[in-house]
Order: sequence, then C-alpha cells, then structure tokens
Amino acid sequence: MFIKAWLSLLVDSANANSYLPVQASTFAGDVDAVYNFMLWVSIFFFVVLMGGMTIFVVKYKRKTHTDKTPHITHNYFLEFLWSFIPLVLLLGVFYWGWVVYHKMRTFPDNAIEVQVVGKQWLWEMHYKNGKKVTNDMVVPVDTPVVLNITASDVLHSFFVPSFRIKQDAVPGRMSKLWFEANAVGNYRIFCTEFCGTAHSQMIGSVKVIPQDEYQKWLETDDSAGMSLAQKGETLYKNKGCNACHTTDGEARVGPSFKGLFDSPRSFVGGGNIDKADANYIVESILNPQAKVVQGYQGVIMPPFQGQITEEEIGFIIEYIKSL
Repeated sequence: MFIKAWLSLLVDSANANSYLPVQASTFAGDVDAVYNFMLWVSIFFFVVLMGGMTIFVVKYKRKTHTDKTPHITHNYFLEFLWSFIPLVLLLGVFYWGWVVYHKMRTFPDNAIEVQVVGKQWLWEMHYKNGKKVTNDMVVPVDTPVVLNITASDVLHSFFVPSFRIKQDAVPGRMSKLWFEANAVGNYRIFCTEFCGTAHSQMIGSVKVIPQDEYQKWLETDDSAGMSLAQKGETLYKNKGCNACHTTDGEARVGPSFKGLFDSPRSFVGGGNIDKADANYIVESILNPQAKVVQGYQGVIMPPFQGQITEEEIGFIIEYIKSL
C-alpha cells in the first residue's frame, strides 16, 4: 500500500508543470528566479556539508582504542573562503531581492485604481465609476492595476499566488499594491491572515480579460433583467453570506438558508418562534446577536446595519423563500 501511494505521488509530481503556482503577472518570473536561486544554493550547500560530514565520519572513524587524533593546524585561506563566499552570496541575494522589491513598490502613473475592502468573510472591490463587486475582481490584461487595500473589521491579508503579490489589510489604514496581469484567465484570491470562524471560506478570484471586454464589463449593469430572487442570490454571494450559510440544507458556520423561511426557531437562552418570517430575517441581518439559534452559540456574525439597504434585504428574503 505504501509503495503504491509513493509511486502515485511520483507520477503526479512528474505530470505537474511546476512546484509553484502558474505565473500570471510581470512580477512572477522575477520573484520565482530569486526563490529558485536561493533554493538551489541551499540544496548545494546542504549536499556539500552533509556529504562532507558523512565522508569524514566514515574515513576518520576511530579504528582502535590506541588511535590518537593528529595535530591539525589552521588553514587561513580555507577559513577566509568559507566566510567570504557566503558573504558574497548573501549580499548578491539581498541586492537582487531589493531590485525586485523596488520594482513591486514603484507604482505606475497610468494604472487603473481599485479599492479593496476586506471584511468577515469577503472581499469588496470598488471601481472608480462606482461599480462594486464582491470576491470576483475583473481586470484587463497587460494593464497595470493599483489596489488600495483596507479592512472594515479585523486584520486580513490579500494574496494572489499566481501574481506573487500579498498585502495585509489593516482597519483604519490604506495600503497600496500593484500588479500587471499578463495572461487571460481566473486566479484565486486568498486571505492569509486568520480572521475568524470562516477564514478558510474567504476566497475570491481575479478574472483577467482582454481590454475591450473589460470596458464593456465596466459599463454593464449585471442586475438588468433579473428576478427579485436572482438579485437576492447575487447579493447572497456578493455580501459573503455563502461563507457561513449554505443553500443545500447542510449546516456550516451558521444555519443553512434552505428551508429557513417559515420554519420554527429555538434560541439560546430560551425563547422560540413558530415561523421565521420576513421580520425575523431582517432582524437577523441587521442585529444577528439579538436572537441566536440553538446550536450556534459562540458564533459571532457581524451586523450588516448600514452596509445593506432595505431593498437589498427584500431581495435576499425572496431568495430564501425560493430555496
């Protein structure tokens, strides 16, 4: 069984294109070059040091009880070499890394700007023309994009592995980051700062599209022609409800939305209602700690007071009714 699993791992490794995520930005190649150089230098010195140590252990092992260690004098040239060579390598890597870092922190003047807000447990992206999306950023290919990143509640960290970019999102502080995607496709966004119960569900994507398609997307009203329930489904995703509430009846961090409307509810600390009506859902969205459902004590849902309109709440209620 062990041999079969080992062989399977070898086959999977052989079929993989790289041990690193796909390169999809102008930074990626430079970052990978520094990383690969450090990796192979480390492997080289590991082999030399461990191999030399093993050879010396075997070759100079004490054979008899009467063996005496020979008198060994200093070799100043060797001592200089094994101090000077690592110094040169470290200074070289430092300079190389600084050049790449400086490039990543020199912001172009002709870039598109997008404001990114991290919150439990979603990413909101705001464009200059007022368009807002949640978790699914859209950018044009071969165009520099500057991100102004902040958080509205706790620490988050915006990370796109394929772009080799990462930046902490800090409440009350605006941090800047930029990239230029050079390949059309969809690339994952992760939060790499533990931010609460549904941290692992705080996943988004960057969709890179041709420049002419981007202009059309930017000017398109995505909600045109949608039913109220469909608008509610869009809000369910865009507001991050899907990070904690499923629509298939399976409990996650919070209760599932399936079968919620008009169902009985029992609450922590006593009390219950026969039917979860529209007023109950409104209260649960705006002040979720007012009534905590049995089995979910200790789960802190952030209030959406001031973050969602009455109209949008109505759309979500219609979506819940449709499940």
